[in-house]
Amino acid sequence: MKRRRIVVPVALAFALALTPCSASFANPPPAAAPGAAPPGAAPLDEVLHLLGQRRHSHVTFTEVQQLAMLDQPLHSSGELLYDAPDRLEKRTLKPKPEELLLEHGLLTAQRGQHRRVVPLAEYPQALPFIESIRATLAGDRAALEQYFTVQFSGSVGGWTLELVPRNAALARTVQLVRIEGERDDVRTVQILQSDGDASFLTIGPEVSP
Repeated sequence: MKRRRIVVPVALAFALALTPCSASFANPPPAAAPGAAPPGAAPLDEVLHLLGQRRHSHVTFTEVQQLAMLDQPLHSSGELLYDAPDRLEKRTLKPKPEELLLEHGLLTAQRGQHRRVVPLAEYPQALPFIESIRATLAGDRAALEQYFTVQFSGSVGGWTLELVPRNAALARTVQLVRIEGERDDVRTVQILQSDGDASFLTIGPEVSP
């Protein structure tokens, strides 16, 4: 029987694909230090500048995963946490508690009493999804364009990023990552895989401290 794959959104959209890994995924280049966006900057640069200025985020999420092996979609909800530049955490609360954490190049998965810690470089399935989310949240255009063809539409007030893998091996697994947002708020993350599987993450309001 085919095993269920975990689709991790950034992210943590965190999420999955198959490609030879490189150290640059596990240790992504740092985003440029926040500063004023240059006058006359394109909307994409303005959006990434605004995203790069946010150093912390703690929000709710709902997620729908459509897997070819299942007749009905899977629904889950919980919380997402981000600390610039590379700490991503996904806490699934329903239907069952589960935690996924990316920090300092290590991916930690916790479900019940079972806990696993692996270097991200040894988990290539998660690399492109995680990097698409991390680089977007960090405002890291260089990293985005290193791994994806970036298509931007809309304006600062309401925008869409469509990320298409550049690597042919990755493209055989990941068809598209689509991220939508408003100014420095990411609202949805949609991941379409080449085998027909997909996930749709909706990001809710900030969680009160």
